[in-house]
Amino acid sequence: MFAALHYKGFNGVRAFRRWVIPYLASRIHPDAFRPILCYLYTEYHCNIDCHYCFQFDNHRPGMELDTAKSAIDWLKSAGCRVIPLMGGEPLLRKDFILEVIRYGSQKGFFMYLPTNGYLLDKNFIDEAGRAGVAAINLAVDCVSPRKGLPKALLPIEPQFRYLVERQKKYGYLVFFNINICKTNIEDVKALTEIAHQNHIGTDYHLNEQPHSFIDTGHFKHQDEGLYITPDEFDDVDDLLDWIIDKQHRGWPMVNSIEHLQAFKHRARGSMRAWPCRAGLNGALIRPDGTLSPCFDMMFYDYNWGRIWEPRFDRQELKALKEKCLPQCSSTCFCTMGHYYSLSTLPEWVRKHMRVG
Repeated sequence: MFAALHYKGFNGVRAFRRWVIPYLASRIHPDAFRPILCYLYTEYHCNIDCHYCFQFDNHRPGMELDTAKSAIDWLKSAGCRVIPLMGGEPLLRKDFILEVIRYGSQKGFFMYLPTNGYLLDKNFIDEAGRAGVAAINLAVDCVSPRKGLPKALLPIEPQFRYLVERQKKYGYLVFFNINICKTNIEDVKALTEIAHQNHIGTDYHLNEQPHSFIDTGHFKHQDEGLYITPDEFDDVDDLLDWIIDKQHRGWPMVNSIEHLQAFKHRARGSMRAWPCRAGLNGALIRPDGTLSPCFDMMFYDYNWGRIWEPRFDRQELKALKEKCLPQCSSTCFCTMGHYYSLSTLPEWVRKHMRVG
C-alpha cells in the first residue's frame, strides 16, 4: 500500500513539474515558441516493417549524441520539460538511448520512450529505470502478429511482464500505444482489457494515410489495405463507444473522450476543425537537428529552422494547417489542443488524480 501511494505521489509531483509548470509558462508567453512537449526523432531505422508506417527509412543515418545533448539543452532553455524519443525503433542503439535518457533526466526532463518491445530485455529495462526514464510506451497493435502488423503482444510478453513488474521500483509509467486499423478491431478491445488487468494505461491512434502533399516515395506499402474503409465504419464506431465507456468507468487513457469521438469523423473524411498546437507548444527534432512542427510533417519540404534557431512563422503554420488538419487526428496534438484551454485544465487534473 505504501509503495503504491509513494509511486502515485512521485508521479503526481513529476507531472506537475514537467507538464503543468511549462504549460502555465506557455500561457504567459502566448506569442513565443514555448514547447510543452518536443519529439526527439533519434532513429530512422526500424527492426520491423509495419505496413502503415511511412516515417521509418532504413537508408538514413540516426542522430548523433552531440546533437541529442544540444537539443536537450536548447529545449530546457525554451521551457520544455517533456521529450519522447522517437523512431524507427530507438532501441536499435541501446547505449545511445540510455545516454540520452540519462542526460535528459539529469536536466529535469520527463523522458518518454516508445518502443515495439522486440529489443527490450531485463538488463535494458533496469538500466533505463536507473537512468531515469519516466514512461515506456509499448507499441502493440494486436495480440498475435498479423499480416502487415508485426507489433504484437505475445512475442514480447516476457518483456511486458518484466516492465510492469519493475515500474514501481523505478517510478516509470507503462502504457500501450495502439493503432486502430482495418484488420485489428477485435485486438484493440483485447489489448485494452489486458492493459486494464495489468493496471496500465492505453493510448489510441486511428490509422491514417500519409498526407497527399508530402513526399513519401520511400514508403512501399501505399496501396495495402490497413486504412479504415466504409465497410468498417460501424465496427469502428462500436469499438470507440466501448473504449469511451471504459474511460467513463475510470480506465486510464491518454486520449480525451472528445478525441475518441473525433475518430469517427476522421474515418469518414470529415474531421472538424480543432486547435492544433504544433509549432507553438510542440515540435519534432529530426536526427540532423532540423525542426518540423509535428511527427506527421517530418518529410514536409519547408525550412522550419533547427535547434537554437527555430523558424516557426505563424503565417506559414496557418497555411500548412489549412491543408493538413482536415486529414489529421494526431493523438498528441489533439490531446494537447483539447487540454490547452484553461476551461479543460481541471478535467486533465481530475483525470490524472483519479487514475494516479
